[in-house]
Amino acid sequence: MKISRSTGYALVSVGYIAQNYKEGAVLAARVSKEYGIPLEYLLKILQQLVRANVLRSKRGPRGGFFLARPDTDITLLEVIEAVDGPLASHLHLAEQTNNAPFSLKMEAVCRQSTAKMRDTFAAAKLSEILAE
Repeated sequence: MKISRSTGYALVSVGYIAQNYKEGAVLAARVSKEYGIPLEYLLKILQQLVRANVLRSKRGPRGGFFLARPDTDITLLEVIEAVDGPLASHLHLAEQTNNAPFSLKMEAVCRQSTAKMRDTFAAAKLSEILAE
């Protein structure tokens, strides 16, 4: 599995916002400056997280971003899938090889691996990661 740059930025941003939003909504410009993420790019990622109900945004002078739910309810899987879409194995080896036995076994291994990865990310709560 390859985690995209966008997902990496999303994970870093959610962590930063979770650590700092108790002082008030966190400005995207602050995250951008802190981690060297291009602001326009970051804003698009943050909006994906808002649509996925990981973050909430508020406009205005006291605006910015904050968690949509408690950090105990947010998983890394939610953040990853908000940006990159569902974690799934999209191989069609059996179809491509007219159901050759080796390809059926390869697909099964890939499905199992993807399921374990999903389980790992689903079990990783933001609150546990941020605990000091």
